[in-house]
Amino acid sequence: MPPRQPVMPNEDGTYRLELRREERALIAAIVPDLRSLLADDPGDEMLTRLFPTARPDDPDAEAEYRELVRDELVSKRLARLDIVAELAEATVLDQEQLAAWMGAVNDIRLVLGTRLGVTEDDEFEETDEEDPEAVARSAYWYLGWLLEHLVEASASEL
Repeated sequence: MPPRQPVMPNEDGTYRLELRREERALIAAIVPDLRSLLADDPGDEMLTRLFPTARPDDPDAEAEYRELVRDELVSKRLARLDIVAELAEATVLDQEQLAAWMGAVNDIRLVLGTRLGVTEDDEFEETDEEDPEAVARSAYWYLGWLLEHLVEASASEL
């Protein structure tokens, strides 16, 4: 049996999104959490990977940069999350919606990875059911898998 493809391009330039009920439920549950964190406390350390330091060698330039772009970056991320929340049950996405899904899934994964202390060197491993973070770790790996398929579908149009 071929591997499951959750996102596939359609001939009309749209994308078919085939997620299982529990996958849609996961997305629907996580999106409001990140939205709340971004809206209520955009300085939270859990958002570090979403807003990496642009000028680590110059604190004044870094502060100026953050003042110039932070609100716009937060607004764009919130807008993507709104699109995903609105389309949590969608089975067809257009290119703009697919891009919003890619961005939102990536953002969620980055925040979750920060919370879990995941590094670039970490590899997939089965989660220990006794681990209190087992559900979060499973979600993290699932989101990586979904992101890969979103990117592949998007790249098919190039």
